[in-house]
Amino acid sequence: MDPDLEGQDLVQIVDIQLGHLERRLSDHKVTLQVTDEAKRFLAEEGYDPVYGARPLKRVIQRRLQDPLAREMLEGKFGDGDSIKVDVRGGQLIFEKEAVLEPAV
Repeated sequence: MDPDLEGQDLVQIVDIQLGHLERRLSDHKVTLQVTDEAKRFLAEEGYDPVYGARPLKRVIQRRLQDPLAREMLEGKFGDGDSIKVDVRGGQLIFEKEAVLEPAV
């Protein structure tokens, strides 16, 4: 790992990249809850000893955005959903979170 890029720095870069995705999803009122484990997984996958964190954006697209978009197109998730992103068995998994309706 690059001595200039500590693990926490990489997770902060992941947070920035996820912020871009979350803004795009907000048009559909979709929210993401990405676990710390999933963030660390993306940070480790997106780090390259030669290129540093530059591959991170591509890893987020390949490992998170593309599979999530596919599942949304298949109807697993839709407008207004809250989606938890976690890692299991070396893969990101997506689960619909229960959203509490405001009391009237």
